[in-house]
Amino acid sequence: MNGHGIQLINVGKEFKNPDSYKAALTNINLTIHEGEYIGILGLNQSGKSTLARLLNGLLKPSLGRILVNGMDVDSSEQIREIRQLLGIVFQNPDNQLICPVVEEEIAFGPENLGLSPSEVNKRVSWALEIVGMQDMRYHAPHLLSGGQKQKVALASVLAMEPSYLVLDEPTSMLDPVSRWEILEHLRKINKENHITIILISHNPEDLLDANRLIVLHEGFIYMQGTPREVYADMEKLTAIGLKPPGLYQLIQQLEEEGYGIDDNTSTIPQLVEKICQK
Repeated sequence: MNGHGIQLINVGKEFKNPDSYKAALTNINLTIHEGEYIGILGLNQSGKSTLARLLNGLLKPSLGRILVNGMDVDSSEQIREIRQLLGIVFQNPDNQLICPVVEEEIAFGPENLGLSPSEVNKRVSWALEIVGMQDMRYHAPHLLSGGQKQKVALASVLAMEPSYLVLDEPTSMLDPVSRWEILEHLRKINKENHITIILISHNPEDLLDANRLIVLHEGFIYMQGTPREVYADMEKLTAIGLKPPGLYQLIQQLEEEGYGIDDNTSTIPQLVEKICQK
């Protein structure tokens, strides 16, 4: 690599129980390139959240190395710079929101970087615009809906202008409309702002936009490939309790009926168009 991107090299993480050690992650080797949209899929206890916390140094690996743009997350001298490069959004936004006004919440990170008031204001406006929350600038975060809180949490991380954005189950507490809006914002951030997205979820439907999908199971990388490649192997997925999205189940049924569906089909409208062309 040219020094940019994220590398996990033989990474393992163990947690101490009263009388033993339990491995949360084992022998993880993974390279994430700048500009990618990576999906991390797995059930509870698969190691997904542990991986998220390892990436920006909230946890330290028991074994191996994690490099962000060539810097080691285990280095106390480099961890501050790594955390400016790599932002993380957690499942429950209430755990991230600490200020009484939305504007102050989003300004908190840039202010702590020592930026000028004009630059802070510019970043706050930019982040609010990206998540469509300009009208809530002067509202109290604790009075917002779950979806709105998650957008504020996302904006507060975006205002730091990270190169990498890690999201740990950001849609699991949201209604279907809010979930769709958050995923739409992530598509936009990745394509228009060229921010690397690492989206972690137990829901295969959340990860349809990923360039590459990593499936974790019991702390190991169980499968990886494009969403189409991973979701096509229904037998392997169902063996660990995962179901492919309905779209891919439908594609497989159509292909069994003799319809050839190309690999670029990743939405219902695209599928309808392909069928109408037959």
